[in-house]
Amino acid sequence: MAWQTVARAGDLAQGTTRVVEVDDKRIVVCNLDGEFYAIDDLCTHDGGPLGQGELIDDLIECPRHGAMFEVKTGKVASLPAVFPVQTYPMRVEGDEVQVEV
Repeated sequence: MAWQTVARAGDLAQGTTRVVEVDDKRIVVCNLDGEFYAIDDLCTHDGGPLGQGELIDDLIECPRHGAMFEVKTGKVASLPAVFPVQTYPMRVEGDEVQVEV
């Protein structure tokens, strides 16, 4: 596993997301009150693109069927999903937002 720079801290406003591609994986980077979190861009219910969903507090909602996941842990917060989504370690080095994949 290696750290990859995916954004500049100033480029990702609080309460927003950005989909990035790292090592052939699509990952959603979320800014929650200045803390960064990363999850797979793949709803475990039907493969929907989580990065196109709405970020509500610390949850992200799949735009297809409304399944919700905790951004910090990947845990399912509401049906129809029953399996968690993969999360990734994040860090900020200077102004670089980095994910470990």
